Amino acid sequence: MDAKEIQEKIDILQKEVSTVIKGKDEVIRKVIMAILASGHVLLEDVPGLGKTTLAKAFSKALGFANKRIQFTPDTMPSDIVGMSIYNEQTNAFEYVEGAAVNCNLLLGDEINRTSSKTQSALLEAMAEGCVTVDGVTHQLLEPFVVMATQNPVTSGGTQALPDSQLDRFMICLSMGYPDAESQLAILKNVSDRDLIEKVQPVMTIEDVKQAKSYVKNMQVNDEILRYIICLCEKTREHEHVELGISPRGVGALAEMAKSFALCEGRTYVLPDDVLAIFPDVCAHRLILNTKARRENVTAYEILEEISQQTEKPKL
Repeated sequence: MDAKEIQEKIDILQKEVSTVIKGKDEVIRKVIMAILASGHVLLEDVPGLGKTTLAKAFSKALGFANKRIQFTPDTMPSDIVGMSIYNEQTNAFEYVEGAAVNCNLLLGDEINRTSSKTQSALLEAMAEGCVTVDGVTHQLLEPFVVMATQNPVTSGGTQALPDSQLDRFMICLSMGYPDAESQLAILKNVSDRDLIEKVQPVMTIEDVKQAKSYVKNMQVNDEILRYIICLCEKTREHEHVELGISPRGVGALAEMAKSFALCEGRTYVLPDDVLAIFPDVCAHRLILNTKARRENVTAYEILEEISQQTEKPKL
């Protein structure tokens, strides 16, 4: 597929998912970008805004094999990666797969309601596309996407995700409340379950692989790459930041910028492409210091300040 064909399929995919998720075209578009950039998506918001429905709609529209795991305080790492169980008949241990195995899209619902140990069980799967149990490595399907939802940390029974795991989510999005017209459309429609059943596959797994390969091989001007590096380095030097963007985050910003350009029908990246997804890629990765918390400075405000103070390259 060429860039034009990919963009046409992306537009069809967005239209199909938007039949279920009303008034959130920008969120849908950015989830598509993350999938094509080989990334994972974290959806953070209060309950009842359609985070789980969004993930289910994507799995159907993309023709993905999907699994869902509801995270609770007693969820174990083995529920995700699997375990070895002794079989008396064969007198040997047999591997029993967990939720992350044999699926293209893993929906982790309310991921921050479980222990850090269980949350961290996803690290290898998200970073390397495999899981290791008792010294044996099991490859996951390709593509493999984790779409996790979490409620605000202020909600009862929640705890913050480990920093190392946050860094493995390519983007963090907030659904936000729909506007009045979108809520009216929701009320007039049938239940979410009925709507999801009507979602049709509009892209195949092979289509997704080709689009991901196109993004991966897209060339980016050196001046754009230096601009990306400069933006991320300034987060490490900011007076309100204790820990800035990691090299993994720099790579994620570059890949998302390429995916953004492709979704806009271009084969080249512009500085505005970088700025458009800069907060979504970087805000959840910043660890603010006590001065920032004392002055009520947010990660988004810091990134906006850096964006305005950094000169765009002239191409």
